[in-house]
Amino acid sequence: MSTIISTDKLTKTFGAFTAVNAISFDVMEGEIFGFLGANGAGKTTALKMLTGLLTPSSGSAMVAGFDVWKQPEQVKRRIGYMSQKFSLYEDLTVRENIRLFGGIYGLSMALIRQKTATLLQKLELEPEADKLVKSLPLGWKQKLAFSVALLHDPSIVFLDEPTSGVDPLTRRQFWELIYEAAHEGITLMVTTHYMEEAEYCNRLSMMVDGRIVALDTPGALKNQYQARNMDEVFRRIARG
Repeated sequence: MSTIISTDKLTKTFGAFTAVNAISFDVMEGEIFGFLGANGAGKTTALKMLTGLLTPSSGSAMVAGFDVWKQPEQVKRRIGYMSQKFSLYEDLTVRENIRLFGGIYGLSMALIRQKTATLLQKLELEPEADKLVKSLPLGWKQKLAFSVALLHDPSIVFLDEPTSGVDPLTRRQFWELIYEAAHEGITLMVTTHYMEEAEYCNRLSMMVDGRIVALDTPGALKNQYQARNMDEVFRRIARG
């Protein structure tokens, strides 16, 4: 596998506050890479730099072969992004949302129609296709948002706490979609504060106060910290 995301001392400051402090890591093609840390650790700020939404203060990052600082538009064309807050338009129907984002991604109308039919069937949302998105349960909204983020066949998808607020069953179903995307060769970078979800990642990093303080496979980290699960690993790292 080749490297698809690479950062070197990537840093973001806001005045005197350093939100992301000289982080360096690589992500491989087709990998599910977990980006873990408590709220305020700097995960979302790092993701926004990697997606071209924030300009780094210093350091460098390459995403899908492009420099996030110098070539943010090229980066945006090759990635999907799902924020921790629901990212579709609730006053549009399910079908209208899919068509809207298909157009934003530059897909032809014929391809949008084809992908709409496939997506509705896959998510079993055909009966709800012409209902307003706001009428859907949160879990279905999240699965729809994830599927729309894949609509243009991106190389990488960034997921910022995608399962926040959903029930455990829906969370498991959501991770089945993530595994399916990875099996198709898509790279996924996932932030979460649910430590049990760390077990589902190929590798993961842990951020504390803007720094990456641990990076390895879940199994290796549990061995290193002599922990039974990732929750214990996180607590030991957070306590220093």
